[in-house]
Amino acid sequence: MYLLRHGQSLFNLHYSATKRDPGIADPELTPLGHEQAARAAAKLADKAIKRVIISPYTRALQTAAAVLQVHKVPVEIMTGVRERFAFSCDIGRPPHELAASFPEHEFGHLPDKWWPDSHETEAATIARARLFREEMQRRDDAHDTLLVSHWAFILALTGVSAANGEIVEYDLVAPVAEEIVWRP
Repeated sequence: MYLLRHGQSLFNLHYSATKRDPGIADPELTPLGHEQAARAAAKLADKAIKRVIISPYTRALQTAAAVLQVHKVPVEIMTGVRERFAFSCDIGRPPHELAASFPEHEFGHLPDKWWPDSHETEAATIARARLFREEMQRRDDAHDTLLVSHWAFILALTGVSAANGEIVEYDLVAPVAEEIVWRP
């Protein structure tokens, strides 16, 4: 399975410079973020990807768009692979707004408010990642699936602190990380 952290978002840009939450809900990619997405798509071009699972945040959807220009495969929008709710960037948008911005995808299965109301603990993020891993282990095409997700979710799933636009090859039957360091 391939895991791709979204490209640099406006939140990432401002937070990296100040270490303060800039108050940007559901941020878009920066020009660098779009470049990172295009580079990731080029690296994945020769991979046998049969499905793409995407978090419903704009930055993940925009990152996945570059890959989907190369791989014309089924898409699944999944709330369980979202970012850990900790900052303003983790406030999402209702399905009707996402559908207006990304009409090529189906959002009708999402509740109006699919993101949490409050801070998500590290333990809760790890539990969510464990459920995803178990679900993917039951699927026949998991090996040929690309997940476009976020730093904390990929970290909780693999123990790897992925950079923006970084691809991680993930073995669903590999041992789960014993200890996770929660800082980028």
